[in-house]
Amino acid sequence: MIFERRLKPHINVDLTPLIDVVFQLVIFFMISSVFNVAPGITLDLPESATSESVQITELRLTVQSADEIFVNKEACTLLTLEETLIAVVEQDNMEEPVVVLDGNRDIPYQMMIEILDILRRQGFDGVNLVTSEKDPGEN
Repeated sequence: MIFERRLKPHINVDLTPLIDVVFQLVIFFMISSVFNVAPGITLDLPESATSESVQITELRLTVQSADEIFVNKEACTLLTLEETLIAVVEQDNMEEPVVVLDGNRDIPYQMMIEILDILRRQGFDGVNLVTSEKDPGEN
C-alpha cells in the first residue's frame, strides 16, 4: 500500500532582497568609482564658442611650457618630445592614435607650431585642441 502525503512541501524563493542588495551595490560602485583623468596639471585653457566634445583618446599631450610637456603621463621637454612620442607609441602598441593637445593660454604660438610639426613628422594627422567652454554672456 502506498501512502501519499497530503501536505506537499511548497518551496518559494523570494528574490526581492537579493535584487535590492545588487541595486545598492551598483549605486555604490557608480558613486565611488574613480574616473580616468589627465595628469594633475592645472591649465588656464583658451575659450571657444564653437567647441565640441571629443572622446578620450589614447595619446594626450599636455603643454605647460617648453620645459614641461607631458605625453600621457610621461614628462619631457620640447627637445625630447619626438623621442618620447616614439617610445610611448611603441610601448602601448597604438595603431593610428588621435592626439588630444592641451595647451596653456600663455603658450607662444611658435611653440605650438613646433609641436604640431613634430606630431606631423611622426605621422599624427588628426590633432584635437582642447579648450574650455566660453560663457555665452561674455563677449
